[in-house]
Amino acid sequence: MNPEIELPYYSDAIFTPEWISPEDTKYDSIHTIADFSFVDQNGDMITNQTFENKIYVTNFFFTLCPNVCPRMTKNLKKIQKEFASDESVKILSHTVMPWVDSVDRLAEYASLNDIDVSQWSLVTGDKKYLYQMARESYFADEGFGKTVTTDEDFLHTENIILVDTKRRIRGIYNGTLPLEMKRMIEDIYTLKKE
Repeated sequence: MNPEIELPYYSDAIFTPEWISPEDTKYDSIHTIADFSFVDQNGDMITNQTFENKIYVTNFFFTLCPNVCPRMTKNLKKIQKEFASDESVKILSHTVMPWVDSVDRLAEYASLNDIDVSQWSLVTGDKKYLYQMARESYFADEGFGKTVTTDEDFLHTENIILVDTKRRIRGIYNGTLPLEMKRMIEDIYTLKKE
């Protein structure tokens, strides 16, 4: 019988997996998600405290997106369904078009997509802040290490990121592929045993 393989940690934008034991001197310097504060589809403030001691999956989307985002939302619903009665697993979706995706629009999107608002937060906020969190904390951009700062800047990624209870990145998945959701579900169960 094979022992279960522990999930790696990811501390850079090229997503180099590292297996680091708690005894390792590098353990205390593993990249962690910065503190954050956004507004969700209910008009409530969502912060890193909301996800304290929770495993969560996060992505970046916009409600007007015609093809990639609807597929990601559909696939994330598999996570919602699998962990429907599990308070220790949450979903966090950030808009990349906050000038369009108001609280009301996010609420409408949640309703149209049967999103369980007790488990899944759709958040909006200041564009610069959202993009900074995306790029610096989640490494979530297809143009790795992108330094565009103009008003025309637009963030886009199909990645869904798995974050552990200590705010460290433990998995990266292609959000458009149903098979990747199966892998993520297995990885969440692995994290729950840590």
